[in-house]
Amino acid sequence: MKPMRCSIVLVSLLLAGQALAADATPLRAAKGVLVDAAGKTVYTYDKDESGSGKSSCVAMCAKNWPPVSAEGATPAAPYSAITRDDGSKQLAHDGKPLYTFIKDKKEGDRTGDGVGGVWHVVNEKK
Repeated sequence: MKPMRCSIVLVSLLLAGQALAADATPLRAAKGVLVDAAGKTVYTYDKDESGSGKSSCVAMCAKNWPPVSAEGATPAAPYSAITRDDGSKQLAHDGKPLYTFIKDKKEGDRTGDGVGGVWHVVNEKK
C-alpha cells in the first residue's frame, strides 16, 4: 500500500471512530428537551429509585411508557445502561431509567410531562 493510500485509510478510520463516539448516547436536544433517535421526548418516573439499576415500569406501564433502548449504545456519564427484567438494555440518566410516552406523536411533544404527578420530562440541561 502506498503511503498516501495508507493515510487516507487511517483518516477514514479515525473519522469513523469519532462518529461512533458522537453516537454513544442515542439522545439529542430538541425544543429544550431530550429526545430519542425517533424524536420522542424522554421522561423519568418518580417510582424508579436513582442508582438502583432497576425499572419500576413493567408490563402495561412499559407499553404506555416505552423504555429508551440502550442496545448497542456505549453511554458515558451521566448516562448508563441498566438491564430490565426481560434482559433488554435501557438507557438511564444519573442512574434513573429513561422512557418515552406513547401519546407523544411528533418531535418535542411533551404530553406525558406531569402525568399522575410522577412522570417528568428530561430537560436539555440535564
